[in-house]
Amino acid sequence: MSVKESYAGKINRKLNKKLHVIDVAAGRAPADLVLKNATYVNVFSNELCHGDIAVAEGLIVGMGEYHGKVEVDVSGKLVLPGFIDAHIHLESSLVSPTEFAKAVLPHGTTTVITDPHEIANVMGTDGIEYMLQATEDLPVDVRFMLPSCVPATPLDESGANLDYRAIDSFYDHPRVQGLAEMMNYVGVVNGDGQVVEKIVASQAHHKKIDGHAPGLSGKDLNAYIAAGVYSDHECSDMEDAMNKLRLGQYIMIREGTAARNLEALMPLLTSQYVDRCMFCTDDKHPNDLLEKGHIDYIVKKAISLGADPIVAVKAACHNAARYFLLNNRGAIAPGYLGDFVIIDDFQHFEIEMVYKRGVLMYDGQLRDFPAPEIDPYLVKRAHDTFHVAHLTAEDFSDGRPHAVIGMIPGEIVTQDAGYADHADPEQDILKIAVIERHKNTHHIGLGYIKGYGLKRGAVATSISHDSHNIIVVGATDEDMAAAANRIVENRGGITVMENGQVLGEVTLSIAGIMSDDSLVMVNSALEDAKDEAFGLGVSRGIDPFMTLSFMALPVIPSLRITTRGVFDVSSQRYI
Repeated sequence: MSVKESYAGKINRKLNKKLHVIDVAAGRAPADLVLKNATYVNVFSNELCHGDIAVAEGLIVGMGEYHGKVEVDVSGKLVLPGFIDAHIHLESSLVSPTEFAKAVLPHGTTTVITDPHEIANVMGTDGIEYMLQATEDLPVDVRFMLPSCVPATPLDESGANLDYRAIDSFYDHPRVQGLAEMMNYVGVVNGDGQVVEKIVASQAHHKKIDGHAPGLSGKDLNAYIAAGVYSDHECSDMEDAMNKLRLGQYIMIREGTAARNLEALMPLLTSQYVDRCMFCTDDKHPNDLLEKGHIDYIVKKAISLGADPIVAVKAACHNAARYFLLNNRGAIAPGYLGDFVIIDDFQHFEIEMVYKRGVLMYDGQLRDFPAPEIDPYLVKRAHDTFHVAHLTAEDFSDGRPHAVIGMIPGEIVTQDAGYADHADPEQDILKIAVIERHKNTHHIGLGYIKGYGLKRGAVATSISHDSHNIIVVGATDEDMAAAANRIVENRGGITVMENGQVLGEVTLSIAGIMSDDSLVMVNSALEDAKDEAFGLGVSRGIDPFMTLSFMALPVIPSLRITTRGVFDVSSQRYI
């Protein structure tokens, strides 16, 4: 078949579908699906409307009175548009994209916007390609923002260094919406050429650029927005949010696992401001997904805190769709996707059914769907990301004084807690190390940490933002070496050790940050490992692994640890 004939055939198929849509909308043909006697949220008129909702070819084609091949009576229930997560790192769920989709579909999420910068820091552009393939044709539409900061800072030793040329070709992919959170706002404001060229390249492709600039204000904020950054998800108080909203930025109200900002930003959920707001989770860990939910949890919480239900629903779907120019979703109206969430009422907000493109995917039980096929090369590459020589206690032995990272209860920021030259668990002084694991450099940064609480053994994880080297805390050098070696042996994960024995662990063999197992299995192993960590003395007020994972991110004040040692973020020097 020639290219011309193939194109003509494609046009003909689309024409036939369009004619069918028109016939059904006009009442000349039965719909594929009709939700009878529906009460639905109209995001345009901000009211509840009533009538049948007809679907053909996966699209909503009309409201009124319709008949269909399949008719479902939804009397007494509420029909909402499918929910959209405006910013998430799928890797934070610790499971494959297929398992993530299985987790969020029952909660009404039908579209997510992901930034794959976690896996890109490990695998570079292969990581982006892996995630694109792993999300193809899932019943949750996964759209992408390309990572802007790999690595997050030149101080990190990650598996890749992506400039604008490395990611430029991905803008042509139909599911790529733009450039993800521009964390290096300092580089933008100071006019760093390599940083700004990423923004220019995204704009050249007519794409969005998301922001990440906590507390930025004044002329620096003007410069950041003038450069072309359209949104922010880091607002933790109304002053910061209003500074940005008044200057034209969209505000992503974040309520995830590590950061929860909904209560502080509730005043935005009014008719005056909501059109510039949307919901996101940023990160969602297994227990949160299983116990609380996803975007539905945010909507339910917002309503309980006093938000008008229709305002909350708009923030959960319509506004993100408009921002990302996803013009066929986020509403119940002719021409929009047949993505529906059917609940009992706004007060209880129990999800009873979820439809994706007019196909029932959940009605108390999730329908099966296949996992996408991934290029065997990428599968092998994702499961072979550790290049680390065998470690011994001597690798962690150093009698010289090193800085002590002082943890602050309930925070991921830290403080300078002086110096130490040996671990003293009774005084809550523990050794901490970061081991480079991408290129077998044998770089090991050493330091001490106070506030973690461990009394014996060691805890290690290959989730250490954003470069995902191995980070380990221990009471003895021997257990630190054993824990790190176990991580390498498992090709990634979380390990709790004592006297060389594994007490608890989670295997994360996909790039060292995601598991091949189910969400339920991963959560069970994770919770067991947490219990073992607490049993070794880790402070009950912290998450033993999530808190540890942020200790290696040298963009959060005050002290962090990298493969080169303890770094003072405020003074930008190693100490």
